[in-house]
Amino acid sequence: MIWSEIFNFSKKCTHDKVPLDTDIGYCPDCGELIENHWYITRCGCCGVKQRATIRNGEVVPDEDFCHNCGSKLYTVEEIEKIDCININYAIVVKQIVKNEITEYTQSWLDAMQTSNYTPKLLR
Repeated sequence: MIWSEIFNFSKKCTHDKVPLDTDIGYCPDCGELIENHWYITRCGCCGVKQRATIRNGEVVPDEDFCHNCGSKLYTVEEIEKIDCININYAIVVKQIVKNEITEYTQSWLDAMQTSNYTPKLLR
């Protein structure tokens, strides 16, 4: 493990000020476009909801086994909108939206045909 990870030397924004009730918004600290994703975990055997947490960048259940059936299997489910029933079990993952431009338009001016033309500014 790197010392900067242990003592948190790297100044990486955690986007704490992005509102949780919006699906997408700009972080006021770093200016990045952030999208909120809500996840819950369920038992893979009986389907009971389990509290979710993030470990090593992965959404996993808070407990190691299901208290209903004892199974260690689980499934991760993404929720479209958070509601008051799932708020106790869900966890939010904030992802940066990358805006990559794949198409663009260019215009060229032929210098041979417009040799005596000087463009003017519009008013």
